[in-house]
Amino acid sequence: MDALPLFLSLAGRPVIVLALGPDAAEAAAAKARLVVAAGGIVVDETAPDPVLAFVAADDAAQAAVVAARLRARGLLVNVVDRPAMSDFLMGAIIDRSPVQLAISTGGASASLSRALRGRLEALLPASLGGLAQAIAGARAAASAAHPGVADRRRLWERALAAGGTLDPLRPLDDPQAAVTAAIAGVSSAVTEVRTIVVASPDPGELTLNQLAALGRCDALLIEGDVPAAVIDRARRDAIRLVALAEAPEGLTVILRATD
Repeated sequence: MDALPLFLSLAGRPVIVLALGPDAAEAAAAKARLVVAAGGIVVDETAPDPVLAFVAADDAAQAAVVAARLRARGLLVNVVDRPAMSDFLMGAIIDRSPVQLAISTGGASASLSRALRGRLEALLPASLGGLAQAIAGARAAASAAHPGVADRRRLWERALAAGGTLDPLRPLDDPQAAVTAAIAGVSSAVTEVRTIVVASPDPGELTLNQLAALGRCDALLIEGDVPAAVIDRARRDAIRLVALAEAPEGLTVILRATD
């Protein structure tokens, strides 16, 4: 991972947006619209206590001088369209609030980011934000019906899986009703062991079903020299086993390297 993705709360907070030169005005205005959409307050360089700064400049030398001055105040600075001069980058954004996705290529290609956003926009239904809100509003009901943390995790994983009652890629006419129905479902554990034979260092060679199993496994056993890139696709808080005498409750995935 070359950069740390963050989602920053800007509600009511000042953000410097500067346009240095006539050709930079449009780029600065676009950043200002994003700041306002996120609840931030657009200010100039003289404002006290800003949290971030955006600099759009026609001249690279001038941009470097201004960026250095802002950094001296302890600010992280984005110099628009100049990733090498920036402390943070802005990706292509997909907004299904409160669900948000940001796609970055690390400054390699804005066109690639936009192309990916266009493909993903077509996959994500308009009801996705409503689904997230309905799930958030149902926390108390879910806790009452499924008191155990592991039970609730299984409940939501099953409901949100491909083809599940809350499949996030399927449009929902009434997200609230769908969430209520999901909470009425079963969350009990089913002991399952699945072996995935790893023949390639590229996790992209795994099937969608194998990737889904890795993403939701409760326990993970690694046999042989399995590439780190494949192991990284497993659920982060899955229990790491050193041997499998008896399968624990839930889904255990065995990653087995080929000889």
